[in-house]
Amino acid sequence: MPRLNLYLLGAPRVERDGAPVEVDTRKAIALVAYLAVTDQPHSRDALAALLWPDYDQAHARATLRRTLSALNKALGGEWLDAGRETVSLRREDLWLDVEEFGRCVAGCARHSPGQDCDACLRPLAEAAGLYRGDFMAGFTLRDSPSFDDWQFFQGESLRRDLAGALERLVRCHGTRGEYEEAIGHARRWLALDPLHEPVHRELMCLFAAAGRRSAALHQYRECVRILEKELGVPPLEETTQLYQAIKENADFRLQIGDYSGREQRASPTTPSPGISAQSAPGNLQSAISNLQSPLVGRDVEWSALLGAYGAVGADGHLVVLEGEGGIGKTRLADELLAHVRARGGVTVAVRCYEGETDLAYGPLAAGLRAFVSQPLRPDWHTEVPPHWLSEAARLLPEVTLRSPALPPPPPLDSPGAQNRFFEGLSQVLLAVCRGPVPGVLFIDDLHWADAASLDLLTYFVRRLKGRPVLVLTTWRSECVPAGHRLRQLLAEAQRARTATALTLGRLGPEAVAALVQAAGGVLPAGFSAQLHRETEGLPLFVVEYLASLAHGGAPSGGAWPIPGSVRDVLHARLAAVSETASQILATAAVIGRSFDFDTLREASGRGEEEAVAALEELIAVGLVTEAGDRRWTIGDRKGAEAVLDRLSPITSSLSPVYDFSHEKLRALVYEETSLARRRLLHRRVADALAARAHARRDAGAVAGLIAHHYREAGQDALAADHFKLAGNHARALYANAEALAHYRAALALGHPAAAALHEAIGDLHTLRGEYSQALTSYETAAALCDPEGLPAIERKLGGVHHRRGAWDQAESHFQAALAALEGGPPGERARVYADWSLTAHLAGGPEAAARAAELAQRALELAERAGDTRALAQSHNILGVLAASRDDLESARRHLERSLQLAGALGDQSARIAALNNLALACGAGEHTGSALGFAEEALRLAEVLGDRHREAALHNNLADLLHAAGRSVEAMTHLKQAVAIYAEIGVEAGAVRPEIWKLAEW
Repeated sequence: MPRLNLYLLGAPRVERDGAPVEVDTRKAIALVAYLAVTDQPHSRDALAALLWPDYDQAHARATLRRTLSALNKALGGEWLDAGRETVSLRREDLWLDVEEFGRCVAGCARHSPGQDCDACLRPLAEAAGLYRGDFMAGFTLRDSPSFDDWQFFQGESLRRDLAGALERLVRCHGTRGEYEEAIGHARRWLALDPLHEPVHRELMCLFAAAGRRSAALHQYRECVRILEKELGVPPLEETTQLYQAIKENADFRLQIGDYSGREQRASPTTPSPGISAQSAPGNLQSAISNLQSPLVGRDVEWSALLGAYGAVGADGHLVVLEGEGGIGKTRLADELLAHVRARGGVTVAVRCYEGETDLAYGPLAAGLRAFVSQPLRPDWHTEVPPHWLSEAARLLPEVTLRSPALPPPPPLDSPGAQNRFFEGLSQVLLAVCRGPVPGVLFIDDLHWADAASLDLLTYFVRRLKGRPVLVLTTWRSECVPAGHRLRQLLAEAQRARTATALTLGRLGPEAVAALVQAAGGVLPAGFSAQLHRETEGLPLFVVEYLASLAHGGAPSGGAWPIPGSVRDVLHARLAAVSETASQILATAAVIGRSFDFDTLREASGRGEEEAVAALEELIAVGLVTEAGDRRWTIGDRKGAEAVLDRLSPITSSLSPVYDFSHEKLRALVYEETSLARRRLLHRRVADALAARAHARRDAGAVAGLIAHHYREAGQDALAADHFKLAGNHARALYANAEALAHYRAALALGHPAAAALHEAIGDLHTLRGEYSQALTSYETAAALCDPEGLPAIERKLGGVHHRRGAWDQAESHFQAALAALEGGPPGERARVYADWSLTAHLAGGPEAAARAAELAQRALELAERAGDTRALAQSHNILGVLAASRDDLESARRHLERSLQLAGALGDQSARIAALNNLALACGAGEHTGSALGFAEEALRLAEVLGDRHREAALHNNLADLLHAAGRSVEAMTHLKQAVAIYAEIGVEAGAVRPEIWKLAEW
């Protein structure tokens, strides 16, 4: 019988009876590898989608059929089993090196590291020999990211198995005295990860045991070089001690495996300066080590908080806890969360972080993602209508795992898309918080939230009526000045009697004394009073100082060496950690306030065991906490919890998440890390995040975070690329403020697509009504762009001048656009003529009507000749405007309805707004007020989605006129006030009032 051999370790190769098999395409190689490794039948549809994701189903299946036919012919028709619906490989007489490698490794997996036996040597050596290179080395399918992801994860798994096999081979040969064989395997093991310090120590031991002392010393120097280059850190103390012992020819027994990473460090016994270890009673140290101090000095605030929660019935309520940093806002909120959970309520807690204001929807997305991945109630999604779940899935794709049959959501540019998006997320939040008593949504440090999250929160708080949930937030007073949008939201809610604000002050001497008394133990006289003076009653300082006693003792003598600043308290605690933990802590400080284990390990370059041991040490001394301290709970259901404090969007739900115990600690560690090492660590963090984002195919969601780390690492080109990607992602989610910041950052870092970035920035400024800045951006884009891009920018420049009422300048730019388009696509010329026609109409003058009509007719002729739907929609729109100005209302409605129909077919939001507004004006002129109001209200909703401030103001103004005509004066006045407020924002530039902006009633 013929025999088929598949070699996938290293460059892929197929042999039939020892002869190479030539396969005509890379997709055929990928197909046979996928079928062989997975060893199961796959549907044709699944294979087609895997290998040809850009094709539609019919073309993908047809291409798969051709590939299967060619592959079957190359294999001699022996092994491919291609049925009508499924495809698989027959296993008879088929040999696969990956399968054989796994068999050899698995045969020794039953032994623990200390039980290596002679019987393991042969299969382990065979496994190492089979591993010619990484899985399918050098092979990739650029147009099939799913296959590349599968190949990547297969390769990572096999590399881990090889590392384990090589480690056991080193142990086996080392214990048998076969040092040269052990050295060969150790070198190969080290090549897999040159940063793995325990392997360097293994090699040093092996060289020394083999009598090759100079090679052992050289290995140490190589370890120093690599660690300095890649991590900016020196070797660990164990490595240095081993080097000194070998260098001095110390008389000690070398035992293979002693330096394999099982670190043992003596705990520091030196007390902090000025602290007497003997004076620290054991019960004091034990009590203080628990940082959850009793709640003192907050009786009034606690009663008000309980009252606000008790008032939640059919309608929800907002509570704001504010005060300076470290005043105890979070501590008070935690007490309420515990109170609610004890009564059977559900609590949702998320936190915002400094430096993450560019991460759109970051805090709420993190919390909801954790709940979706680890739900307490598996049927929660049944309480949310499918169309709302579908909207929420835009931000939380994990929702589709629970409800795979969700209907597709409307396009992002469809009417009312932002409102539906926000309502979908709101419905998910309400379903999550539902329980036997009202639930609580807690958002900590709201002053650091991104603008998009604040938009969503504003939407939710304004709609608390009929929603039994308490929204509890904290913010720092100094970070939310008068006039801040959070102040405005609070004031609005207070006027509606749906909000309570509590301002926390510092603790008095009695409260500090109560905290000290709760710690227990015998303390010197006057200790509490002195503690209050040193900390000035700031709870964070009080708790941090008491925590330092757990590592030393009570003050000795009358003088206190610890000053009243938290920096010194934190220094005293940091001094107690080991070298490895200190390096891990520095890496974590670079990642941010919250960090996950996978990113920490990858960026630090430390092994898994080293990282785990260091984290356990940091948790033990209270410098780091597990993020699982904040929980989703229902009543007293034991063990029902999920990590919610913060899950980074790029973090796997299986990767543990940790927090610094407070931000000042992280800031201190960060600033005391050398600049060179910070830059190196930022680069490694960015690389790790980018790799994971690529694997998950959601680079846009975390591009801003990746860009930040690349910028801090000095990798300006990579940072610029990711800032641009982050801007595109934020803009697609209506987070225009974040998009603008990202685009500017990309420009500042020298992104090569400067013209496109300036144009995008101009678009955003135009939407925001910032016309001077928009003109500057467009002019810069015009100076930098290629000739083919100039007409579009000239047209946009004309559009901005049109909005400002500068008719002559607008016409000048439209003429320039037409000159640049001479002989170009008629559809593009038609759109310029349509714009020019509207400007000529609004400019007025004795010949304005005839000139505008001539330009509009020219636009229509060109649009019809080109068959350009977008140009046709715009041409019919301007013809409708002109007809209405002649009081030919029937023609006006006919043109405008045609424009609206074409704009709807295109999904063009801007064109829909224009047609709806002009239809409203035409209907109003014909005294069809009901229809006019309907058109105007729909146009206003769309303008709010786009964030087009000028047109939003114009629509409010037009609605005010229509409502006044309908006799609805109160509503008319409301819209008029909103129009005036927006016009006041956008109508003053460089101190000059531009009344012309009020003339934008039709467009």
